[in-house]
Amino acid sequence: MPMAPGDIEDMIKAGIPGARVTIRDLAGDGDHYAAEVVAEAFRGKTRVQQHQMVYNALKGNMGGILHALALQTSAPE
Repeated sequence: MPMAPGDIEDMIKAGIPGARVTIRDLAGDGDHYAAEVVAEAFRGKTRVQQHQMVYNALKGNMGGILHALALQTSAPE
């Protein structure tokens, strides 16, 4: 069963407090999403570290229930 966009957003926000999260369903199949995550917690971190923080927030669902997630991460300007 695919993950709902709201569930993805909730998990990221729970794992990265204060994050602004926008989720888009890329294929309409509930399996392929894009996420834009803006968080102060990302400041000073590499892009790889930022993405690892998002994957950690998803608690092992990435690659399983959540098949594909295109990530765009940044610290607030």
